[in-house]
Amino acid sequence: MQIESFSEKDTFELGRKIGEKAGPGQIYTLDGDLGVGKTVFTKGLARGLGIREPVNSPTFTIVQEYRDGRLPLYHFDVYRIEDPEEMEEIGYDDYFFGEGVCLIEWAEKIRELLPEKVIRITIEKQLEKGFDYRTIIIEGMEEEHEDTGH
Repeated sequence: MQIESFSEKDTFELGRKIGEKAGPGQIYTLDGDLGVGKTVFTKGLARGLGIREPVNSPTFTIVQEYRDGRLPLYHFDVYRIEDPEEMEEIGYDDYFFGEGVCLIEWAEKIRELLPEKVIRITIEKQLEKGFDYRTIIIEGMEEEHEDTGH
């Protein structure tokens, strides 16, 4: 599924709608260049889960936990992971196979640790269509979510 986003608000709203439908144990991977809107999307997903606390990129902590919503959100940034074994030190399987929702940035670095059933989200800029324009590609999600975009 491919969705067009024309603004930060569109990207946030898509995340919110996906968060509203997210279930326990769901894992999302989130890919895209720096500055493409991954944090905006994540803030929307958190809002859809009912999380009200501020959401930031967990760049220096690997995982940031948000627990004040209807489900916990575990936001991973594994950019600095050199070896997938580092994930074992933080007990990744408790997160991946628990009752919360995981959102993993730079997931290709730990691909061998991911379960087979994840939802892959890729955000891409297309500057020729405008500074705020994004294409958001979602793979592995049921088609019932098609009402999430333009």
